[in-house]
Amino acid sequence: QVQLVESGGGLVQPGGSLRLSCAASGSGFSRNTMGWYRQAPEKQRELVARITSGHNTNYADSVKGRFTISRDNAKNTVYLQMNSLKPEDTAVYYCNAVQIWPPLDAWGQGTLVTVSS
Repeated sequence: QVQLVESGGGLVQPGGSLRLSCAASGSGFSRNTMGWYRQAPEKQRELVARITSGHNTNYADSVKGRFTISRDNAKNTVYLQMNSLKPEDTAVYYCNAVQIWPPLDAWGQGTLVTVSS
């Protein structure tokens, strides 16, 4: 069973930066596709960025050029570097791990990011 623990959220001014971390327990991290999702108040959860086991990445259009996802398999950790933050980036950010086989779809508890002056 995989457990995911996010950290790094907080309050930041517009234009500022934050780095989120997601530490995974259990084995097989390097085989997982890891993703960051976010959910703003009264909105659906949406994909922010994803990185495969082969380090291929994809991003939501709204964060391209501002956010960077990366992973450190030696530390079982995935990161989300967020730059040039905007108020519309305010949301709870969730870490996700997926694998086709054996089947895996795990979520962290979320970390709140608030962008406000």
